[in-house]
Amino acid sequence: MTRFQLNLLTLCLAFVVITLGAFVRLSDAGLGCPDWPGCYGHLDVPTAQADVAAANERFAQRPVEAHKAWKEMIHRYAAGTLGLLILAMALAALKRSDNPHQQRVLPWVLVVLVMFQALLGMWTVTLLLKPLIVTGHLLGGMATFALLGWCLYRQGNLFSGWRVRARAGLRFAAGGALLLLICQIFLGAWTSTNYAALACPDFPTCQTYWWPATDFGKAFTLWHGLGINYEYGILDSVPRATIHWVHRLGAVVITLVMVTLAALLWAQARADTRWRGMAVTLLAALALQVSLGISVVVFHLPLPVAVAHNGGAALLLLTLMAINHAVWRAQDHV
Repeated sequence: MTRFQLNLLTLCLAFVVITLGAFVRLSDAGLGCPDWPGCYGHLDVPTAQADVAAANERFAQRPVEAHKAWKEMIHRYAAGTLGLLILAMALAALKRSDNPHQQRVLPWVLVVLVMFQALLGMWTVTLLLKPLIVTGHLLGGMATFALLGWCLYRQGNLFSGWRVRARAGLRFAAGGALLLLICQIFLGAWTSTNYAALACPDFPTCQTYWWPATDFGKAFTLWHGLGINYEYGILDSVPRATIHWVHRLGAVVITLVMVTLAALLWAQARADTRWRGMAVTLLAALALQVSLGISVVVFHLPLPVAVAHNGGAALLLLTLMAINHAVWRAQDHV
């Protein structure tokens, strides 16, 4: 297997891990295994009657629910495999290569990031789904995915030779769009981890209002203390609606910014027609994500659509990483 193929395989698995994590969270299986890294003291889900009885006695506050436990353990197996593949990438980076674009530092940055992700995964369980920790875990997964994408673009020497006009302005637009998307992903994670996805059950209004009652102080208090079980959320309806409404407003802003960026990319076709494909890809990813977000509300949080909404955010992030990489690699058109 070549280094590029290993990187591509790892990127694909990272996407699977992100969607599995969303599936676990949205199906209320985040505490399906009350301990870490095993499950009720086992490396798999206890199924024998004696093992289940012992697990129920040891964890009396959370008896075995096999269907939830298996969801959590499958996610952990996938995440562990991802960590091993990233380690393989880092070790491969130590070997000499004729490819001048071979990444040597970034794979080791990813190793450190995955180790921190493991800690966040442990704290997600031991701190009983604390929103700040779960949100950080989701953002860490997205960061891992994005950096794997950047590494793939660099290693494959993609977008080399593209021509561009006014590169500085396009860099600013692409970089700004990426930062705004990161903020929007945080808002989406904060909405999910505070169980606010259905706090506004109607669309486009929220609880029949264009501007609902809000409580920004409680909605965005990051630290509520330890020893609290955050499963199903602890906030009242108004703070939850506030979180949801801000996420919707963020979606409006990010849509306008992405459409503007796509127009700027389309204008670059005068220098290189390949930019049109990049613009179309961005608009397609944006349309998919907006459609999924609206469907989550209109159809009242169907699990497949909600999971796909998380996956759509990852794909949109990967697209913006590609755009930023292309802009920085492009050569000025004379």
